Formats: sequence, C-alpha cells, structure tokens
Amino acid sequence: MFGNFFKPKAVDQHRVPPGQVLTEKFPVLTYGPTPTVRSEELKFEIKGQVEAPRTLSWVELMALPQSNLTADFHCVTRWSKLDVQWSGVRVPDLMQQVQLKPQARAVLVHCYGGYTTNLSLDDFLRAENILAHTLFGQPLPRDHGGPLRLVVPHLYAWKSAKWVRGLEFLDREELGFWEVNGYHRRGDPWKEERFSD
Repeated sequence: MFGNFFKPKAVDQHRVPPGQVLTEKFPVLTYGPTPTVRSEELKFEIKGQVEAPRTLSWVELMALPQSNLTADFHCVTRWSKLDVQWSGVRVPDLMQQVQLKPQARAVLVHCYGGYTTNLSLDDFLRAENILAHTLFGQPLPRDHGGPLRLVVPHLYAWKSAKWVRGLEFLDREELGFWEVNGYHRRGDPWKEERFSD
C-alpha cells in the first residue's frame, strides 16, 4: 500500500527521529480551508513586546537579505522528508528590523485563516529558521503555505506555520491552535513530543 510513498534509506536513518518513516513525496496536511493570499496583498505584522510595532509589505520583506536553507522536515503524523530546499528571509535577518522589549519571552505566530502556533524565543531565534517563499527553486505553492510560511526545522512541522501574516511577541507563553487541542507545547521530534501530557 505504501510502497511508492515510503522509501526506506538505511544510510539516512540517523537523520530520522524515533517513530518516523521516510517519504520521497511531500504530503500536504491542512486543517480547514486553504487560504488564498496574493503576495502583493500580504501584510506582515510585528507586534506585542516590541519597541516599535510595524507592518512589512511583500516588497519590504523581499528587500531583506535572502538566504537558502536545506533541512529535514518531520511531521507529527510520522513521516519525514530529507533535504527540503527553502529560500526566504532567515529569522535572525528579520529580527535585525525588530527591537524586543526586555520582557519578551515567547512568540505567537499568526496566519491567514486564523491558525496560530507558539514558540519560545529560544526556539524562534535559531539561525536556521526561515520565512520561506520558495520551495525547491519555485514559488512556494499555496498548498504548502504560499506565499509565505515559517520553517522551524528542529521541531515538528506544525510549528512551521503556513500562510504566515505576523508575529506577536509575548511576555509569557500562549498556546496556539494545535497546542490548545492536545499537541505538545514544544514539539521536539527527537523526544517524540507529539501530544500534551
């Protein structure tokens, strides 16, 4: 049944977290309708525990330093895809535009369609995290979160929120959509942090 979907690669097993199975495809999993957001309409809002809230247009996001990232992608539904190629704005480059207040401790990622997910500042500010607009050299498809998604490779993929429209910096953790509905507050695949206790 899964012969064409899952392709074991014994040589890469050290890159596969416990309980995961490799796939060559890139499945699309979404809760609710898929939003339609044109890049020219995107407004990326930065608010909360920041010295100066602001909203960036698509043009302003594209004017920031652009980077490439190749990273493995792990879904809580137990599949992993290796060497996914993204391009976009790395979180540290975005944060050059933001001055956080001292009390900032966490971020709530807001998305078109109403989805949210939470991250600690430590998890959010990692150098490999990227606001991606390109997947394997092509504009990020709508089903995969286009025009813009956050990619957080070290956590399960529900933290790599699709159709991102902004960041709200908070002085305490506030759980997002899946976290309120039973998923783990952090989601480390190597610790199998799939669900809340």
